[in-house]
Amino acid sequence: MPEVSVLGVRHHGPGSARAVRDELSRIRPDLVLVEGPPEADRLVALAADPGMRPPVALLAYVPGEPSRAAFWPFAEFSPEWQAIAYATGAGAEVRFCDLPAAHALALDADPVRRDPIGELARAAGDDDPERWWEDLVEHRGEAGTLDVVAEAMRAVREGHVAEGTEALREAYMRTTLRQAVREGFARIAVVCGAWHLPALTPPAAPAAEDDEALLRGLPAVDVEMTWVPWTHGRLAAGAGYGAGVAAPGWYAHLFAAPDRPVERWLVQAAVVLREEGLPVSSAHVIEAVRLAESLAALRGRPLAGRSAGTEAARAVLCGGDEPQVELVRRRMVVGERLGRVPDATPMVPLRRDLRDEQRRLRMTPEATPKEHDLDLRKPLDLGRSRLLHRLALLDVPWGTPRRARSKGTFKESWTLEWRPELDVALIEAAVWGITVEAAATARVRDLAAGAGLPELTALVERCLPAHLPGALPYVLGRIEDRAALDGEVRHLMRALPALVRARRYGDVRGTEGLAGVTDSMLTRICAGLSPALRGLDEDAAREMAALVDGVNTAAALMGSGRWRTTLTRIARRDDLPGLLDGRIVRILFDAGALEEDVAVRMARSMSPGNPPARSAAWMEGFLSGGGLLLVHDPRLLATVDSWLTGLSPEAFTGVLPLLRRTFGAFPAAERRMIGRRIRSGVAPAGEEATGYDDTLAAGAVRTVREILGHTGRP
Repeated sequence: MPEVSVLGVRHHGPGSARAVRDELSRIRPDLVLVEGPPEADRLVALAADPGMRPPVALLAYVPGEPSRAAFWPFAEFSPEWQAIAYATGAGAEVRFCDLPAAHALALDADPVRRDPIGELARAAGDDDPERWWEDLVEHRGEAGTLDVVAEAMRAVREGHVAEGTEALREAYMRTTLRQAVREGFARIAVVCGAWHLPALTPPAAPAAEDDEALLRGLPAVDVEMTWVPWTHGRLAAGAGYGAGVAAPGWYAHLFAAPDRPVERWLVQAAVVLREEGLPVSSAHVIEAVRLAESLAALRGRPLAGRSAGTEAARAVLCGGDEPQVELVRRRMVVGERLGRVPDATPMVPLRRDLRDEQRRLRMTPEATPKEHDLDLRKPLDLGRSRLLHRLALLDVPWGTPRRARSKGTFKESWTLEWRPELDVALIEAAVWGITVEAAATARVRDLAAGAGLPELTALVERCLPAHLPGALPYVLGRIEDRAALDGEVRHLMRALPALVRARRYGDVRGTEGLAGVTDSMLTRICAGLSPALRGLDEDAAREMAALVDGVNTAAALMGSGRWRTTLTRIARRDDLPGLLDGRIVRILFDAGALEEDVAVRMARSMSPGNPPARSAAWMEGFLSGGGLLLVHDPRLLATVDSWLTGLSPEAFTGVLPLLRRTFGAFPAAERRMIGRRIRSGVAPAGEEATGYDDTLAAGAVRTVREILGHTGRP
């Protein structure tokens, strides 16, 4: 009988990795079985390639079905990676023994996850499973701990009956092990998650015929596999990875520096802080090490681990400054390491399609930023623009938009810079499709599925320049559905400008279908605007004024007169908030559609019968389009001047903040011109200017001096 050793480990555990490496060196197996998809057996030799640098991951995907993909990540401190490294270095054969990806992706079912470490920690009286496991295994890394873990897992699994995908996986592992025994290997080592260990060893292992019956007739799909770069951040449990660890950066350090790890870690933390220009000395490091060791001793810990080291760094190296602590956490506790795969690795389909597109469009990825100006009237530049917009939708920001040097919808400017992390972003985007266009289409449809009306209209603006004919009709359909069901006119007003802006690309982009949607939305806005303006407080009126401005710009681009008619009707009301009243009057005045003389309307709105605060709000709304009107129309300036000089000191003090906000928004040149007109003398409405009146100005001057804290005679 062959010698079979089943080594139960924690995925991505440095202590487990060292223990596995030492145990394999002791038993010297001629076959190593590793938990993972057997379709990757043909790729395992690439692990020994000098160009391979973990963290990396195996990727299995179903060609043509972007939602069917799975990853198996490995870090240098992963026990499985150390098992592969040992086997390739020692000349032993290595195979993967988990359920094939062809079946796993066809079943499309995630296994039910238990937390055996949490159960063991609670049984030991520790409420922190991560800390308990680190103390027991990761901070020790001795081969003997594997036996302790195996015994503990047998106790946790006692009475447990595997079901579903878990049962299939363990049945396949046992089947693979039996096949290896039949092939005549003398010494076989199996490296798998500790949870599975009891199911692979007698007496818990079922009979071979039971496993064969369970696996018979499983559905399968065609899959392809490759190695892809990975990052420590994506190994973190916080990234949503089920088998992730809390501190991959710390675990990488713990594996690389088994001797004096805390001292070395705090030295590296000091280096990180110094690179940011922060004053950290060797004395700080020594004191931090002493504090970490003291904390570990007080808590009865075998090693001053991650928590004690982080607290010491916070107190001594960072001086309690949380942004500095976050820098250490991001750079060292989680880590920012990016893996690399050799050139011989089969390429991910999405990456291959992007490479082909780059060659077709003559766009060479470069590490240094480079500016590109695109003319969308040229087919080549239009194709480049579409590619960059599609990648942006996939969160692969190869290009950053810049303000175009010339105006017009046919010009775009980009800064292109290819960074290593974009390869990882492409892998993340691979779940959406195997071509850039297909992936961007699937991504847009997914974003649109649960989006509200404003989000949908913003998505149209992103979708149109990307030219996604498979996604745009779906998004427009969602907009029509949402608009039909949304009875809140503010939502429609917020959504319309983005859609109208998108229509401007129609001729250049070759897209259609927005006209009907925007016309329908504008009709509903015009019908619902008047009721929506009742009972508004100051904040709501300010929000509504901004929405009115946006719809006014959109209506002008649409060439619709319906909006102007609606505003004319609303302008006759006397119950509008001052800000909105002034804004609507200004819009109609600029359009030449005001039914009465603007000076008369202003005089009525700023008459003594109105509260000063409302008059100031009216003036803010009216003048928010610019102050040149006061320069070129002496009657308007005289009306404002008469109202302002006629205020009592108390009223003037009350409206001063509104006035400051109104006039402070004018460009400096406009303020200077208004000031010169005032100095030259402002005549009452309907009269010529006759000069500056010291008597009329004295009251205002006195009030301003009191506000500024000046006393005595000027």
